[in-house]
Amino acid sequence: MLRVSTCARVIRSTGSSGPAKCSVFPMVRNDHARDCGRVAPAGRTPKSQSRGMATSADSLVAFGQQHVTRGLGRLTEAIMAKGEGSYVSFEDGRRMLDFSCGIGVTNLGHCHPKVSKAAADQCVNIVHVQCSISFHGPYLRLIEKLLPIMPDPSLDSFFFWNSGSEAIEASLKMARQITGRQNIITMQGGYHGRTFGAMAVTKSKTVYSEGFFPLMPGVFAIPFPYWHQLGLPSNTSEEELVRLSLYQLDLVLKQQTAPRDTAAIIVEPVLGEGGYVPAPASFLKGLRAVCDKHGILLIVDEVQSGFGRTGKYFNIEYSGVRPDIMTIAKGLANGFPLSGVVSRKELTDKLMPGSMGGTYAGNPVSCAAAVAVANAFREEKVLDNVSARSRELLTSLKSLRDDTEVGSMIVDIRGQGLMIAVEFTSPSYSPTDPVLISSAPKNLASRVAKRCMEKGLLILTTSLYEVIRFIPPLNISQDDLQKGCQIFAESVKEVVREG
Repeated sequence: MLRVSTCARVIRSTGSSGPAKCSVFPMVRNDHARDCGRVAPAGRTPKSQSRGMATSADSLVAFGQQHVTRGLGRLTEAIMAKGEGSYVSFEDGRRMLDFSCGIGVTNLGHCHPKVSKAAADQCVNIVHVQCSISFHGPYLRLIEKLLPIMPDPSLDSFFFWNSGSEAIEASLKMARQITGRQNIITMQGGYHGRTFGAMAVTKSKTVYSEGFFPLMPGVFAIPFPYWHQLGLPSNTSEEELVRLSLYQLDLVLKQQTAPRDTAAIIVEPVLGEGGYVPAPASFLKGLRAVCDKHGILLIVDEVQSGFGRTGKYFNIEYSGVRPDIMTIAKGLANGFPLSGVVSRKELTDKLMPGSMGGTYAGNPVSCAAAVAVANAFREEKVLDNVSARSRELLTSLKSLRDDTEVGSMIVDIRGQGLMIAVEFTSPSYSPTDPVLISSAPKNLASRVAKRCMEKGLLILTTSLYEVIRFIPPLNISQDDLQKGCQIFAESVKEVVREG
């Protein structure tokens, strides 16, 4: 006879003696069996046992390497077990300060108590409401919370989905149906996701699309106003970068996709996978002017830069530019899978009912978590903390650049809020790249990131270039930020000395 525990996961054999065993990992230690909550019924040998599955941290990693699809890459071959605030812990005993936030997702730190409680409370009410069947409360309450913080009051129509890539897919569908046009103009260096349409407008690295052609047709790219993209020195003026990028846009509209065939221009206000490069306000205003002139929709991708990451709720606020469609995700629900597409009702009223949707779109638990995120931002004055910590971070990085030992290796420090990048020089850039230095140490960014991990700081690289990105929690303490900056500086100096 089997007894099922109240958590609906633990299955124990009544009347049996001896320690509980995990039905999935039968050789695991007792404390894991308690945590796992999956215990073998009496007299049954789990299939995993017959396959000889081991359960130490090392053997579980080996199991994952064997059975998790190779198409997923990982920074570390380890098992992350717990997150708390600005720290994460691994099964092998390591505890690390997290300057990655799951790539800009856990903006309020791991397992923020108000967010976790809101999700747990929702779990005992209703977990799944299919958006094509009815409304649900958390969905509508979330819209109520988001309306006042939209970067433009015209943004008043919402559709929630699961991932940033799905939000991009929806925005492309909307642009095509609303305008009756097909073509999309995107940016060199832009990243929008790995699903099929999103992959087609992603131009940051070929790894995302290599081997998957033909991609979605009707996509054209122009250079983002970033000196690398234009082959210019790093000290080129913003005015010149913008002028050249907008000139290329003009040529694309005259040579490759006529305005009457162009549905949308899609842009990240801060390049993410392209190197953490903020778009100049004059460039975004130039895009807006071109869109207004030709009836083209402007899609602003705030998946990574939104929800306080750059010091305002949305980065586009710095320019004052109005998006026609805006995509959101990542920090929206602090780790619960949720994304959104926001537009104005006069546009979305042109969509056919049923053209948008999804089985799990706008899940109640995720929406409840997102409502708690919005409340926490206001109650805990998160944006004030971003402003203070950003100043401290930039001061620390600029001090490192002034260091005579390593300063010559730092090409650029850029970003806004707590979305900051440090770019190093490289001997491996294209021979025509203006910052190629043949005597520089190889692979500085990845080596520095690895050294930081060895010292207890989880930090990520980004882009084709030698760039490390700083995306710590937005509510990080002054002490933890200082600790991370110290580890980073030590790591840079050590790697540069090694050559």
